[in-house]
Amino acid sequence: MCAAMAAVAEYRDPMVSKSDRRDAGKCTASGTPASSAMILAAGRGERMRPLTDDRPKTLLDAGGFPLVDWQLRAVADAGLRSVVINLGWLGGQIRQHVGDGHHFGLSVTYSDEGFPPLETGGGILNALPLLGEGPFLVINGDVWCDARLGDLRCPAGSLAHLVLVANPEHNPDGDFRLHEGQVLGRGPGAMTFSGIGIYREKLFDGCRAGRFPLAPILEGAIQRGQVTGELHRGRWFDVGDPGRLERLRQFLRRGGRAGPLQAP
Repeated sequence: MCAAMAAVAEYRDPMVSKSDRRDAGKCTASGTPASSAMILAAGRGERMRPLTDDRPKTLLDAGGFPLVDWQLRAVADAGLRSVVINLGWLGGQIRQHVGDGHHFGLSVTYSDEGFPPLETGGGILNALPLLGEGPFLVINGDVWCDARLGDLRCPAGSLAHLVLVANPEHNPDGDFRLHEGQVLGRGPGAMTFSGIGIYREKLFDGCRAGRFPLAPILEGAIQRGQVTGELHRGRWFDVGDPGRLERLRQFLRRGGRAGPLQAP
């Protein structure tokens, strides 16, 4: 994952009214919904050390539950049932904790990459045979977000539909611009990629198996006008180091469980 895409923050737009905030988690695109989901959980979590020396980042506690529990509950609330989790660093612990996913109302399978893992792009490519036909939802394993994932759509003609958020202080220049639903390259007004998106298998046409990041694949599709997106105005945390994990924990201790991410 590129550094810009790993920006960590809580986002809340100060210009959104209280009434607008009630609808902040709604996703507004039209198109095809995801038919399956993938959680990217293979990384070492270097910036989270020493907390990740003996456990994978997705099993770190947040509000009394591992991060992965929140994500699986969000996927289930979105109406999806088939989930793939890629495994790398201490992946056996994730498999043992989640199992086959039945206690979340899900069917969970695993794409075991070993270590070192295949990075974001290589990991998704490796998991394509498990994701089935149709667009699929991908969530970075270190994000917590109150977006209503079941409302996300991948429009016709788009190979990817990204959820963007306003720039946190850790990523002031943003990742991509958004103009009338079309994602554009970097420049003035760029926003931050949330780590949540819907992709079509065709996005990875021509990719070779192995380790590679997702960012260059997205950038190429953006240049061809094949990536759409939307701005999420609700809560978003990208948990990348111990200090930022603590911010999420404090938020959850204050009862910040708005939207679909209710306690598992």
